[in-house]
Parts: sequence; structure tokens; C-alpha cells
Amino acid sequence: MPLDHHSTFGPYLIRSWQSGDRAAAVAIIDEVLKEYCLTCEPTDSDRDALEVEACYWETGGEFWVVEIDGVLVGTAGYRPTQRGEGAVELRKMYLLPQARGLGLGRYLLSTLESVIQQRGFTDIWLETASVLKEAVGLYEASGYEPASGVETARCDRVYRKRLPSASAHPVG
Repeated sequence: MPLDHHSTFGPYLIRSWQSGDRAAAVAIIDEVLKEYCLTCEPTDSDRDALEVEACYWETGGEFWVVEIDGVLVGTAGYRPTQRGEGAVELRKMYLLPQARGLGLGRYLLSTLESVIQQRGFTDIWLETASVLKEAVGLYEASGYEPASGVETARCDRVYRKRLPSASAHPVG
């Protein structure tokens, strides 16, 4: 069973994905990729957006959606990866154009990082494409460092961020 997440950023609700979100989430990913002349690959690198239960929940990850007034405008997830002990891969962080430029992406990323850290993971990896300039800028400004090991055909960049262990930041 997945963990339940709910947070807000202004009028936006960030919540755990539900099975009824499947088509809308994939449509968001497809729309954003097309905007940047990239192709959605539902039988390959984007299969996880269709198979959230197997690709996130059953592996110990989470997949979230962003909505406003009941309409989905974004997605984001993470799941454990074989890139190292305590490592997760950040995946499918996409926002439709109307949800950009407001600080929502930065909030979404920092919230994901906090949850990942609280769950005891210490290493975040992600892949992206240079053409996604806003995403590259966000990751670099948020302390992600270039790495190697691209696994997704449409991506040409890999980033990594080490998190301090959760015990290094006592609560209270």
C-alpha cells in the first residue's frame, strides 16, 4: 500500500496518485514532452507512469500529482534505484505551462527531498534532457551535481544529490 501524501502550495494540492489519475497523468507527461519536441514512450521509458502500482508502490517509491480545482497540472515521483545504497531516482517531475513560474516546481522538489530524506534515503539521482532548460536550472540551483550513467534514450544529463542522513537533523 502506498504512503499517503497531501500538501499545498497556494491553491495547488500535491497528493498521492490514485488509479483514476492514470490517463490524466500520462497526458501531462505527453503534453510537456511534446512542448519540448520530445516523445512520450508509454511502452518504454514512460511505462512507469502507466504502471504506478508496480513501478512505484511495490518498489518502495511514491508517485504524486499536482492539481488545482480538481484538474491535474503536474506529476512527480521517486523510487529506489540500483545506483547505490540508499539511492532513489527522481522521476516524472512535470508541470503544465500554466503551473510554471510560480515557485511550484521548487516547492515540489524540496518537498520530495524532505520526504525522501525522512524515509532514510541519502542519495537522489535523476535524468533529464538539456532541452528542458527550466528543469536543468532548477536542479542545478538546488544542489544537484552532474554525474554520468544516462539510461534513458531521450535524456542526455544525469544529476546526483547527496542528502544528509535524517538522524543528522533531529526533529523538535
